Amino acid sequence: MRSGYRRRLARTREPGRSARYHRGVTDVPLPGADWEVGPDGMPWRQAARVLLLDADFRILLVQAHDAHEPERTWWFTVGGGIDAGETPRDTALREVAEETGLRLDPADLVGPVASRSATFDFFARHVRQDEVFFLARLERPSGEFDTSGWTDVERAFLDGFGWFSVDDLEALEVEVFPPELPALLTELRDGWDGVLRVLPDQWD
Repeated sequence: MRSGYRRRLARTREPGRSARYHRGVTDVPLPGADWEVGPDGMPWRQAARVLLLDADFRILLVQAHDAHEPERTWWFTVGGGIDAGETPRDTALREVAEETGLRLDPADLVGPVASRSATFDFFARHVRQDEVFFLARLERPSGEFDTSGWTDVERAFLDGFGWFSVDDLEALEVEVFPPELPALLTELRDGWDGVLRVLPDQWD
């Protein structure tokens, strides 16, 4: 089932470039092996992300900065592109392990609980990412994270991790992706009701 989230267009500039690049740029390579050129000529990929919560209902987010404007930072959910032969669930488990060092049991993943399509600037061109979000809870998360699985691309713009309550997210003065995250978490506080929530499109 899908919820009645109203679809709209919003601006975003995730994950590693400023908005000085434009859709017409085609003379640069694809961002990675998991990207392909879509029918509209824009690089496109599918991705899986995880709303990773602790026992206090705080979510784990990753901090990043703009490669051309390092003073501009934001927070976003753990996750990444779906590799060939993977299911979204496979990707969610792998990405959590690679980005944080945390190992989840497949049974820990609930969902997907939400989906969205995001268009943003990444490595000198506009790209589009269609992503689904899973939910997972950790009763006793480790205080340390292992970033040895980060790629060179990730190391270029990722800065670290943070745990945030819904109130923390609403008080942040920097961008959070997806922007609807506080409202989404509030709806999921008592568990997932089986409804796939379609979040608004993101467009830069």
